[in-house]
Amino acid sequence: MASTDRLEELAALEIADADDLRRFARTCRPAVIRGRFSTWPAVAAGKRGGTEALAYIARFDAGLSAEYFAGGAELGGRYHYGEEAGGFNFMRETASTAHALDRIAGNSGRGNETVYLGSLPVDAYFPGFAEENPCALLGADVRPRLWAGNRSTVACHYDSYDNLACVVAGRRRFTLYPPAAIGDLYIGPIDHTLSGQPVSMAAGASGDEAYPRFAAAQASAIVVDLEPGDALYLPKLWWHQVEALDPVNILVNYWWDGFAAGPDSPYTAMLLAMIAVAERPEAERAAWRAYFDHYVFRPNGHPLAHLPEERHGVLGPLRDGNYGRIRTLVMRLLRGG
Repeated sequence: MASTDRLEELAALEIADADDLRRFARTCRPAVIRGRFSTWPAVAAGKRGGTEALAYIARFDAGLSAEYFAGGAELGGRYHYGEEAGGFNFMRETASTAHALDRIAGNSGRGNETVYLGSLPVDAYFPGFAEENPCALLGADVRPRLWAGNRSTVACHYDSYDNLACVVAGRRRFTLYPPAAIGDLYIGPIDHTLSGQPVSMAAGASGDEAYPRFAAAQASAIVVDLEPGDALYLPKLWWHQVEALDPVNILVNYWWDGFAAGPDSPYTAMLLAMIAVAERPEAERAAWRAYFDHYVFRPNGHPLAHLPEERHGVLGPLRDGNYGRIRTLVMRLLRGG
């Protein structure tokens, strides 16, 4: 069974400003921030009802088109892979956001299909929304995205950025798994995905016979229910399944990486390591693991702690110009120089 104990400890956490959130982000733990966005006009509209919330969002519509997911009632709102390899159990459609929002509103009464409109940059699609519904927990350069739809279950996935998810209308249930659970979640292909990130084949599936290790992941799971005005801080790489529980559900989220030293991502480094290391003999992989631990993960501290800082060379602080020096070296090596 999933645990809520660790979640309850975090539910009362006070995160008052961006500095508090940055300090907490260093722990790489999720946190619930109850009622933090209850003063948003969008949330007030959501508390009056789903159609009221959609009408409020529509006030800001810039008239653009967007892709959205659509599925029949038999889907039960669970967007996932289809029965055949390479397929999905839903349709991707493109229309104006006004049409998509009207379709979501219509479905809320009929229930004969589900529509899911996701990850729309608010500044482009709904200009003015962010100014009426501000977030003081992040810098002005971190911009919101909007998600709206009917009842749905979004497959368990991870994000490569930190995530602040703010519920505007409807209830959301997040089922969280720590990064270390990846081996027990039976992850699908990384190059054939529902919406950019690989997903768990086991989470939300019926029957455990095909995924015997999933029980270990379930033992580490955390489940949280969010009401309008609540927010969830979700660290990067935490796996999460997201259930929208009401006929109309709206969420605003913010993605950012507060600890990036430059434009290069850890994911890019992992992909390069896959082609450089993954299929070498087991004993050689173990040797390289020792080097990665020593130079990258540093469980015993800085690899040149035994030398004065002035002798650390490119292993000195990245902010002192070593980011660019190492990047130049890497690019030269990739070019065969």
